[in-house]
Amino acid sequence: MPRIRIFLLLLLLNCFCNSAIAQSEEISDAKIDELINQACLHLNKSNFEKSLINSRAALNYAFLKKDDYLIAKCYRIIADNYNELSEFDKAIFFYNKTLSYANETNNDSIRYGIYNNLGNIYCFEKKQLDKGIRYYKKSIAYGLKVNNFKHVYFTNMNIAWVYFDIGHFNEGAPFLKFINSYQKRDGDKSSPIIVNMLNGMFYSYKNDYKGADTYFKKAIESGKKGDEQSNLSYAYLEYSNFLLKNRKYKEAYENLSLYNKITEELYGQEKLKKASVAGFNLELDEYKREIDKIENEKITQSQSLKKSKIIVVLFILISFIFLILIFTLYKNIVIKKKANEELLKAKEIAEEASLLKTQFISTISHELRTPLYGVVGITDMLLDEHKELYRSQYLSSLKFSARYLLSLVNDLLQINKIEENRVVLENSAFNMRDEINMIKNSLSFLSKKNNNQVLVNIDSDIPEELIGDKLRFGQILMNLVSNALKFTKNGEVIIMASLVKIEQDNYFIEFQIKDNGVGIAIADQGKVFDKFVQVGRKEEDYQGTGLGLSIVKKLLQLFGSTISLKSDIGEGTLFTFTIPFQYSTEKIQIIIDEIDFESNNLYKILIVEDNIINQLITRKIIEKNNYKCSVVNDGFSAIDLLKKEEFDVVLMDINMPLMNGFETTRRIRSIGILTPIVALTAFDKDEIADEAISSGMNDIIIKPFESEKLFKIINNLILEEKNVGC
Repeated sequence: MPRIRIFLLLLLLNCFCNSAIAQSEEISDAKIDELINQACLHLNKSNFEKSLINSRAALNYAFLKKDDYLIAKCYRIIADNYNELSEFDKAIFFYNKTLSYANETNNDSIRYGIYNNLGNIYCFEKKQLDKGIRYYKKSIAYGLKVNNFKHVYFTNMNIAWVYFDIGHFNEGAPFLKFINSYQKRDGDKSSPIIVNMLNGMFYSYKNDYKGADTYFKKAIESGKKGDEQSNLSYAYLEYSNFLLKNRKYKEAYENLSLYNKITEELYGQEKLKKASVAGFNLELDEYKREIDKIENEKITQSQSLKKSKIIVVLFILISFIFLILIFTLYKNIVIKKKANEELLKAKEIAEEASLLKTQFISTISHELRTPLYGVVGITDMLLDEHKELYRSQYLSSLKFSARYLLSLVNDLLQINKIEENRVVLENSAFNMRDEINMIKNSLSFLSKKNNNQVLVNIDSDIPEELIGDKLRFGQILMNLVSNALKFTKNGEVIIMASLVKIEQDNYFIEFQIKDNGVGIAIADQGKVFDKFVQVGRKEEDYQGTGLGLSIVKKLLQLFGSTISLKSDIGEGTLFTFTIPFQYSTEKIQIIIDEIDFESNNLYKILIVEDNIINQLITRKIIEKNNYKCSVVNDGFSAIDLLKKEEFDVVLMDINMPLMNGFETTRRIRSIGILTPIVALTAFDKDEIADEAISSGMNDIIIKPFESEKLFKIINNLILEEKNVGC
């Protein structure tokens, strides 16, 4: 049956494969090239026996070399041989073999020819038109992919031929038009035979006998000038059909005889017999490969079975251990159940666990804040008593670091509180330049450790004094700069602040923290702001909790802002965010006036505190403001002293031995003493607020604290008490 097959071109066969003749023999590139070239040449001359022999040798070489592309090439030549020999089932088998190996490579050039030839078989031989057309379309797609327009041209020629062969001339007409249009550009020396033949068939369908006769004669004339005997035979056959249709029986018989003569020359019985022998040997090789494959699979399965047995044994052993653990657990549960029949249900257990967690956090919070109160207080005392240390960057760094650590502890222990938006920003007047420089100085030890330089660039348009939550702002900046210093070595970290816009009293300042450190991979950039996530630990342990950037993100949300990140591995990292701060000379003056609590009145303050260091620090803070101060160690002593003397305010610790601050306050109130009492404690305010109010306390202040805030509370309570007395 007619078809245009796309064979392997000799120019595309300059590849290397192995020979099965002698496995120990060194593989020669020239020998491999010669084998493949000879196989193609013999196929083009219809010498199928020699083509199959050479293909078989080349295939064995290719398998020894384990080169998928070469194996696909060899299978392709074998499939083409069977296609020419009209053994179409075998051809399909080997074409599919070709595809299976070709799909393991990135080379698309071999695929389009395979799909074209499969289209020929299914359309012309199997009469499965839909399946054949699908193969043709795949062939065209791959031809376009590799920019082989000549191949696209020949596949369109085959499609036209298919439709004409089954009598669907109108469906094949567009494809005929295509090949007529691009004959000069994409055709070759053999294409005029088929193009003219197809035009002859179409004109015959249109009953234009003169035109059809002309095209058929042109096809035959072109075939006589070239070597394409197979295509010439198709032209004789179709011309014979045309003459028979027009009742020119003698001429029809002559052309049919010429068709049979060429066919006999190309596919003689002797050739087919020899090819059958060569093909038989090749098929034996294929069966042997399949047997070897099955044997290898058996070996693999045997090894897998051994592993499976080991896994089963391990599973049984683990299951046995697991059963022992379950039995032990069950036994323990039974014992506990007998010991306590009134064990709470799951909900009650969960509530109890939650309560224990709250108590644990409360205790940890108290235990961490108490020593921090000592650090901050002693630092302030040193600065007050030794003015020469005022400009010491080490002492300033110590003070700032202690305050930062306090803020970090609060956020770590109360991160759920931040997520629930129960943290409120505070407004205070501060100098942004001083704050940034303090952060820079406090991190000097870290910058020196990694031999880094910290540079500060602040827009001159930014006012000196701003209003905002400087502690939260400092925490954001501290986290980002310390992070940059940790992940940078022998480099620099730049802190930039730029004024981007002004809206009424709000100054929107853009901050950028830039480093030239290790950078963050794109895959990790989406998760660095998650809690407990740390990246960049493959080569070195950078330490840290993995909460820094998460806290930064949440604190910026409180400011109504977001943070952006740009980074590349080895190129450094840039964090950018914008915070609106207020600037108003009137508001700044009001805030400064509010914290000026110096008084000429000599107030008497009673401190109830069991911690010696805290006593010393609180007393220093009180006496510094010209107040008279008395200190007792416990609640009983406080009650006894209040019965004898009058005080303006009582500063009451909560966690004391013998009797805690709540109970002490209740007893003070029960004997009619109305002196204002302020809870001075390291517990979180939300945890004790209800009990403090119910016990009779007037206010709460958390240690460590700003002394200005304490004196503001004291003055307000004293003033309120005097107004009530009036």
